Amino acid sequence: MKEPLYIVDGVRTPFAKMGTTLAACDAAELGRTATAALLARTGLDPALIDEVVFGCVGNPVDAANVARVIALRAGIPQAVPAITVSRNCASGFEAITQASDKAANGRGDVFVVGGAESMSNYPLIYNDGAVKKLAALGKAKSLGQKLAAFAAFRPKDLFAPKIALMLGLTDPVCGLGMGQTAENLARDWRLSRDAQDEFAMRSHQKAEAARAKFKEEITPVYPRRGKDASAVDADNGIREGQTMEALGKLKAVFEKRGGTVTAGNASQITDGAVALLVATEAGVKRLGLTPLGKLTGFAYAGCDPTRMGIGPVHAFAKAEKLTGLTLADADLIEINEAFAAQVMACCAAAASDDYARQHLGRDRALGVIPPEKLNVNGGAIALGHPVGASGARLALTALKELKRRNARRALVSLCVGGGQGGALWLEAV
Repeated sequence: MKEPLYIVDGVRTPFAKMGTTLAACDAAELGRTATAALLARTGLDPALIDEVVFGCVGNPVDAANVARVIALRAGIPQAVPAITVSRNCASGFEAITQASDKAANGRGDVFVVGGAESMSNYPLIYNDGAVKKLAALGKAKSLGQKLAAFAAFRPKDLFAPKIALMLGLTDPVCGLGMGQTAENLARDWRLSRDAQDEFAMRSHQKAEAARAKFKEEITPVYPRRGKDASAVDADNGIREGQTMEALGKLKAVFEKRGGTVTAGNASQITDGAVALLVATEAGVKRLGLTPLGKLTGFAYAGCDPTRMGIGPVHAFAKAEKLTGLTLADADLIEINEAFAAQVMACCAAAASDDYARQHLGRDRALGVIPPEKLNVNGGAIALGHPVGASGARLALTALKELKRRNARRALVSLCVGGGQGGALWLEAV
């Protein structure tokens, strides 16, 4: 990066388990809520924004380019353009780094970026046969034609739709579900069920201890209007008092025989949104802004889709080449907790000389990731993983934690379905 991108402030909605407190809100409404709260918190005149960039994986069918819908509904003027970006799980990262690239090319100084995802509202998809029959019914004009079209339907046409969420969580190239790729990593690195459950338990414990910190990030959401309006103002995936005994009762989901990945040691399917105000140094000075920190470098890298969770390690290696910074330079490290096995595999691979030689094109390991620096406030196992928003949440949480600790640098990363990894180097100011 030629110039850093400053992250001025950020706001997020609570993260809520799919089908629960935020299910009535689509991605546009969640994004609007976060963006409106960001503008209110910063006091920024929205006319000064050069562009809005939002990540979203399951873009609502009734809100094409959901970033534009979010911007207009949040009160940002019509003259301000908006774009929706998608890099699967790294879409929130992509929003930040696209703003950086745009700024570097003179296309703006002030941006609102973030991510929004309503996994509760992913649609059901009818099979091809049902679609053709529904089309025939729509074209039917006479009573006879309509009756004939109705008669062509079979129960499987209407009662066996494809679930878009499950399709989205399955890699179309390698044919594996994301959980199956985590099982591969668990085998590769000999990660026991107990070790994965222990990691998951600690995630909940750390997130439970960080609830007061998360309140600084969260703006309430009102899913219903009028007399029944009530605020949703806290993450609801954190299991207070989580125990190994409770986790041990859960069955493996993705491999029934011999599997170790369960609903308890995997990230939760979640609804949520994040909005960040970012600016160039010129924008910060012109508007008199006081930033939380800055983005000083980033990298995306590809890896084997059947082991997509190892992607952060590849992104770490690429980021080191671009920035000269190593794991030892990080005061905090975030690896998004798609699965306990995936984070644990990343830690093992980063410390492995063999993995470095065989897969990273280097002679020595990247280094050891100290447990006391890793995911210090818990992660997606406890908070959830609204895929389009998680990257922006990781950046916001890390920067606020740097400030609390009077620390300097955070390395923030996540794996990406399809076999990629993303990493951001953030620095306090």
